[in-house]
Amino acid sequence: MTRRFSAWCGALALVAGLAGVGCAQRPLDAPQAGSATAAPHRTRLILKDGSYQVVLSYQVKGKIVSYMSAERGLTEEIPEDLVDWDATHKWERLHPAAGGDAGQAPAPNPTIDPELLKEEADRAALTPEVAPDLSLPEQDSVLALDYFHGTPELAPLVQSDGELNRTTGHSILRLSVNPRAASHQIVQLKGVTAAVQMHVDTPAIYLRLGDDSGIRRGGTPLTVDTHGAGAGVKTDSSGGSADSGYVIVRADVRTDARVLASFKIALLGVKPQEDVVETATEVLPGGHWLKLTPKKPLDFGEYALMEVVSENEVNLGVWDFGVHPVAPENKDAIKPRAKRPVTLERRGPG
Repeated sequence: MTRRFSAWCGALALVAGLAGVGCAQRPLDAPQAGSATAAPHRTRLILKDGSYQVVLSYQVKGKIVSYMSAERGLTEEIPEDLVDWDATHKWERLHPAAGGDAGQAPAPNPTIDPELLKEEADRAALTPEVAPDLSLPEQDSVLALDYFHGTPELAPLVQSDGELNRTTGHSILRLSVNPRAASHQIVQLKGVTAAVQMHVDTPAIYLRLGDDSGIRRGGTPLTVDTHGAGAGVKTDSSGGSADSGYVIVRADVRTDARVLASFKIALLGVKPQEDVVETATEVLPGGHWLKLTPKKPLDFGEYALMEVVSENEVNLGVWDFGVHPVAPENKDAIKPRAKRPVTLERRGPG
């Protein structure tokens, strides 16, 4: 009996020992909410397109930024030149204690400095979206919104008066005219067709506004040889102005040339004039772009956008284009670009 009792006690001790070993091998419990474990710090990598990544840490390695995503818990990489470092460092200075437990739902976004919001809105206003995934470029230019086979495209319009160098910028060659004079030739453009052809009859035209909008302009003033006719002609490069008037003038196609005739400035907005189509204007939010839309559909043919500087001055620097639905696609057209995630490579920790 004693021998069997001893054997039973030994077996019980062995089982207890094995149970103790099993307990020692269990993984530690996860920290409970409210424990003394410090919450990981969250910050933002703000990108040049206005979006941002919420990260726990980041490190610049040459031309690559490696960061730990707070949302996905993975180490990811993006090119260094995609990061807006000024905005990123400014956000870090304004939110030194922004944080939260990576294992919990993100805390509500802290209030962003109004100045930073204004800067981001102003940056977006420089390149407004005019069609799905299609935005105006940041540089100075005049562009027409066209549709080729149903797809929206932006076609850059060049400025010329037959003597000016052709450019996508905006310069003014002022010509004093008699606002009530009869029609006569004022501009002759080389060739029978413009380089840009619209495939729709009501193209919207976008003109970048000038220095009065507070935006630094590129380009240089144009040098014009007026061949002795400079008494009533002045040249400057002050940029587009919302105070100017704009009309679309139909060109008279002749042998190797397109001719633009003058019109009666005093009758604009009062009485329709042959070969002159007035435009509706709208300054886009931010004040950087002026949208021009013809008030009536354009017939097939050749045209030019002309600026009326004042009640007795016009700009001889015009933007020419044609309207032909079956014309080939414009070769320099800007096409829609779908927004893509900025992460180029994803890899696990370590």
